[in-house]
Amino acid sequence: MTNEEAVNALVAQIEKEVGVIDILVNNAGIIKRIPMTEMSAAEFRQVIDVDLNAPFIVSKAVIPSMIKKGHGKIINICSMMSELGRETVSAYAAAKGGLKMLTRNIASEYGEFNIQCNGIGPGYIATPQTAPLRERQADGSRHPFDAFIIAKTPAARWGNPEDLAGPAVFLASDASNFVNGHVLYVDGGILAYIGKQPK
Repeated sequence: MTNEEAVNALVAQIEKEVGVIDILVNNAGIIKRIPMTEMSAAEFRQVIDVDLNAPFIVSKAVIPSMIKKGHGKIINICSMMSELGRETVSAYAAAKGGLKMLTRNIASEYGEFNIQCNGIGPGYIATPQTAPLRERQADGSRHPFDAFIIAKTPAARWGNPEDLAGPAVFLASDASNFVNGHVLYVDGGILAYIGKQPK
């Protein structure tokens, strides 16, 4: 996704063999949890390359044919880190904040061609990757990070991958034809919530 020539060749092949890409989901992403002062510039650039440059490259490749067709949907997978900072994720937050603004700019630049570019900002999702953070401790208590997320989430649970399906279908469908440049946060309310007052 970071190789512009390879992406252009793949998009051309798809258009030749299948047809114009109507819906693009920019979902490729990486994260490196390293304190900023310990992160090398090369590591920072790698995260920016995958999480921000790749959506630019792939979107740029599909937009011309969307313009010709007069319709297109681009969905960028953003993050709560598009809005919030957190320790050890400087590169990821910078990339996802940039992706939010790329989303808005694509909407601004190509909305007149009936192209909608929106984002989805997942909250904390229960996946195999996050399973270790949700395991019960030996004494039966919650993992500290699990307890932190539950306390910060009004829904009082982690999201499920299925929670992202409805928003994705909405943003990919004609139901969202007048929604453009928006990031839909699917986070159980975390971004709306300051947290419980200590007792």
